[in-house]
Amino acid sequence: MVSLSKIKSIGLLSIVFFCANAVFAQKTTDKIRVNQVGFYPASEKIAIVTDSTAKEFFVKNAQTNETVFTGVLKPKGVWEYSEEFANDADFSKFTKVGKYYISVPNVGDSYPFEISNQINLTIGKASLGFLYYQRASTDLPAQYAGKWARPAGHPDNEVLVHASAATATRPEGTKINSSKGWYDAGDYNKYIVNSGISTYTLMALYEQYPKFFDTLKLNIPENTNNIPDILDEIRWNLDWMVTMQDQDGGVYHKLTNTNFDGSVMPADAKNGRYVIMKTTAASLDFAAVMAVAYRVYKKTDRAFADKCLAASIAAYDWSKKNKSVTYNQGVMNQKFNPDINTGAYDDGNVSDEFQWAAIELFIATNQSKYSEQANIEFTLRTEFELPNWAKVNTLGLYSIIQNRDNLPEEFLPTVELVKTKIIDLANKLQKYQANKSAFLVAMGLSNGNFNWGSNSTAANQGMLLMNAYKLTNEGVFLTAAISNLDYLLGRNGTGYCYVSGFGTKQVMNPHHRPSEADGVVAPVPGMLAGGPNPGQEDAGTCTGKYTTKVPAKSYIDEQCSYATNEVAINWNSPFTFLALSIEATKGKK
Repeated sequence: MVSLSKIKSIGLLSIVFFCANAVFAQKTTDKIRVNQVGFYPASEKIAIVTDSTAKEFFVKNAQTNETVFTGVLKPKGVWEYSEEFANDADFSKFTKVGKYYISVPNVGDSYPFEISNQINLTIGKASLGFLYYQRASTDLPAQYAGKWARPAGHPDNEVLVHASAATATRPEGTKINSSKGWYDAGDYNKYIVNSGISTYTLMALYEQYPKFFDTLKLNIPENTNNIPDILDEIRWNLDWMVTMQDQDGGVYHKLTNTNFDGSVMPADAKNGRYVIMKTTAASLDFAAVMAVAYRVYKKTDRAFADKCLAASIAAYDWSKKNKSVTYNQGVMNQKFNPDINTGAYDDGNVSDEFQWAAIELFIATNQSKYSEQANIEFTLRTEFELPNWAKVNTLGLYSIIQNRDNLPEEFLPTVELVKTKIIDLANKLQKYQANKSAFLVAMGLSNGNFNWGSNSTAANQGMLLMNAYKLTNEGVFLTAAISNLDYLLGRNGTGYCYVSGFGTKQVMNPHHRPSEADGVVAPVPGMLAGGPNPGQEDAGTCTGKYTTKVPAKSYIDEQCSYATNEVAINWNSPFTFLALSIEATKGKK
């Protein structure tokens, strides 16, 4: 019991924290890095104790403070990315469901965590649910959005054709309906290139785990129909993407204001909107996504699926005729008015987009011309990379493996090559995680992992590892994938749980217009912050906020920090894939 004298000494604000968190009020420390959401009973459970000479650690019950497990700390050396000496606290043998914390003599106590049979279900649903908060052209009523309810913004039913996109049939100033879609990031614009990888990632998640998602309910308006809720949410963005295709098959690069909006709510952002020039990258990303949509939706809405396939073929054919129409915002602004100064998503090399689109169309149609155009066997002998919005052909490898049983028999040798490529990429991550990383995480295979949106690198690494696990059933890949989830939820250089609304050390000030302007203290939940970025491209805006350029520590929880604390659909989507694919694999009802 807390004495009256003690209450007076700690003050009113501290009382709330003390009562809610018991022993954590005085003893918590950032020196113990642990997944602040938690673990499955039968999974690996690791915390990292930094810069300590302690020999042992204790797992304690968060309600009773009783010691339930004692372990030996194992020195792992200095993690070069945080410049901290790491000690491994492995309590994998402890399996009892409950709420706990880790205590280390002369160091302190960790933030609390839970051991549960469905530990990633809530956070996974929240990260998927974030997309509902990103919907354009609709109001978000309190029934679904809670305290983040808001009026509709950006109806986008009278979007102007920019001079760069003008044709004889759609001259400059033509108004088109391009409603729906997800806001791309912290801003209110919509970009086809970034929608491409984001939408694909979620459709791939459904395609790989259909039974899990057929019964997964989200708090969205469509949740009473007979269609899986994840497909309803994806459909909101697909419906917008379809409107971005011109009559000749080419696809507009983006729908945007001339400049970024300030910190205002969607309903108060009333500047004119434009569709901007058609590009090869946008058209190929669109073609790939629509081919995937055809196979994902044909069981629930055949008419829509057929529409998607026709749109995919038209976009691909346009791209074959326009092989190198790239987006260069500076050059475009010299030729056309008005100037556009929003996200560029400029990609000068579209060979990977051509391959991805051809692979997806081959899977959708079984027509050999697409496999020949993808030149799959030849390019499999070159290097593939971890996917990002500008490097997408590895996504085609995931699709080949998932759909290998439906491919022609003569394609089987190529399938074997694809398996080898995926396993080779995953092996590099797994070996680093298990043998070289002092923090025992796959994140950090190279120094380049810590860049703008580094947390999406960790999530995409996890997605790759889960694809390798599903392909091989080798537990080391699952363990490595879970390690990156642990990284994102607290076992990292800053001790933050990087998903808003979760953990004790939470992200509270993301670079996200609605969260900045809605008057609600807590940000929209389920958003993955961009993460540590020693590039600090926003240092001039966030003057004096950064304290270090150490790669894994170069992060600030400030609204001004678009370089470390912005959110984006292409960062959230792989996190959703990682969390919910693990839940579909490990979770037990």
